[in-house]
Amino acid sequence: MRKIIHCDCDCFYASVEMRDDPNLRGRPIAVGGSSDRRGVISTCNYEARSFGVRSAMPTSQAKKLCPDLIVVPGNMKKYREVSAQIREIFLTFTDIIEPLSLDEAFLDVSDSTHCNGSATLIAREIRAQVQKELGITISAGVAPNKFLAKIASDWQKPDGLTVIHPNAVEDFVLRLPVKKIHGVGRVTAEKMHREGIHSCSDLRRFTLVELVQKYGKFGNRLYYLARGEDDRPVNGDGSRKSVSVEHTFSEDLKSREDWQEQMTSLYGRLQERLENLGDRYEISSAILKVKYADFSQSTQERASRAGRISEFKQLLQQCWDKRSDPIRLLGVGVKLKDLRAELGPEQLPLPFRGERPSTT
Repeated sequence: MRKIIHCDCDCFYASVEMRDDPNLRGRPIAVGGSSDRRGVISTCNYEARSFGVRSAMPTSQAKKLCPDLIVVPGNMKKYREVSAQIREIFLTFTDIIEPLSLDEAFLDVSDSTHCNGSATLIAREIRAQVQKELGITISAGVAPNKFLAKIASDWQKPDGLTVIHPNAVEDFVLRLPVKKIHGVGRVTAEKMHREGIHSCSDLRRFTLVELVQKYGKFGNRLYYLARGEDDRPVNGDGSRKSVSVEHTFSEDLKSREDWQEQMTSLYGRLQERLENLGDRYEISSAILKVKYADFSQSTQERASRAGRISEFKQLLQQCWDKRSDPIRLLGVGVKLKDLRAELGPEQLPLPFRGERPSTT
């Protein structure tokens, strides 16, 4: 039985903007293009959604629904950075990660030894770390397969955790509305409703052949999903390029001593993450990042084979010498070489000419 977690950030772009500008919190905001340039909404927070604002909606229409809507221009560079930081946290628990977008991913934790192998506890820990370290919330679903895990992550949004235990799959699926099935859009759902199909229990009245006749190739998938069956693996490359730890402070750090004290604490957490990697990776460089009160940032990097704290102290001094203004964020990290990847695929030795390959 597999243990799958689906993690989905809550209104991701908007959450990052509210984190970085506390004045936006509690107010209806959206990330997107301006209304005078025929822009569209990329995402919005829950305050804006209460007015009917939705993603992919023209900004002009969103403004009519919510006159007080604050539209913030998107910053994809920043969102990619936060997404990479979230992935770093995921990688603390498993290498088997399948990203679906910047803000959601499947994780297979079937063989993870963290939290005594409990997928539920791992999901709780991931959510807690993301909120503490990055200042945004994640909703998560835990289930025996990808289909159910994705549905579960949406069950108690925002900032929710839903667990579907293996022995509860049958009851859960029987009551599941067909509109919750990924791939069942509005038109298909309406067609099903006209035929008296409202839940997976209703779908089970039909044979595999009948569902294929009704819905084509998708009918085959519907047959198995209505029974809670989904054997798709989590497709992750299992390789990572870096490990980092960073923290956004509630009050800016003003002195070099404060910088160094917090860097030492972060370095300890970085070492814990590196220890969990085993001997598959080798450090290639050390990196230190600071973000100033005005949100500009600076990164210092140097070649390193060990990632010693003395090297990070030198990088910190370089940042301080370059600009000694107060900082709101500090991060330390290392770039990695995947030794297993460099070795390449293992090949069996070729037999000498005239020699038969061994069959043992």
